[in-house]
Amino acid sequence: MEQPIKILIVEDNVIIADDMQSMLEEIGYEIVDNVIVYEQAVEVLKTQQVDLVLIDIILASDKTGIDLGKHIRENYDIPFIFVTSNSDRATVENAKTVKPNGYLVKPFEQQDLYTSIEIALSNFIYGKQNASKGIAPEDNTEDVPLSNSILKDSIFVKKQHLYYRIQFGDIQFIKADNVYLEVNTIDKKFLVRSPLKDYLEKLPQNKFYRAHKSYIVNVDHIDAINSKDIMINNTLIPISKDFKEFIISAMNS
Repeated sequence: MEQPIKILIVEDNVIIADDMQSMLEEIGYEIVDNVIVYEQAVEVLKTQQVDLVLIDIILASDKTGIDLGKHIRENYDIPFIFVTSNSDRATVENAKTVKPNGYLVKPFEQQDLYTSIEIALSNFIYGKQNASKGIAPEDNTEDVPLSNSILKDSIFVKKQHLYYRIQFGDIQFIKADNVYLEVNTIDKKFLVRSPLKDYLEKLPQNKFYRAHKSYIVNVDHIDAINSKDIMINNTLIPISKDFKEFIISAMNS
């Protein structure tokens, strides 16, 4: 059975920390611990398995979240994300010195937290894979925070313990199934936990459209159309009136 991602929260505002923990557990992550100061975090990292750390930059101790980020970089091979109320240039520049895997500004929604974590994990794994092949990572720290260095032509989808890189062009359609999405390529299916609307925002707007309340389709893969459905790879997909009019208009233009 797949093991959940184990997360350490380091946040000195107890209300915010508890709220973060509730959001993360609802998504399916496991919270290893929820601590408020640098020293507690160091102890947890020594004694527990941690896959990712969420760190407030300003902590209730002499040492800051940036100090903790430096400690993680020097001693552990795991990603971390700064979660802070400060987005001013000086704070961002200071944060960049320890190369965080993400930077999330409060207040945020559950989906923001989920997206930041999944991108940080996928970029971290992709970077390790490149390192094992002898490919040097690009240095983007002078231009943008590391969390923005996302591959522009693809998306990462988790299956078991791996993140698979899927080219946007290979995605044929996405079907909503309760709290999960079924991402369909030519020969594979992946399950993703995300609202359909939020996932659509990650995809190229000139190729992917909401064809129905439960479907996103890549228009490049439409094989046939009638008054109620389209066909993609021998699968009939229901379409809304608006989408049918859009397709017919595009066909006639």
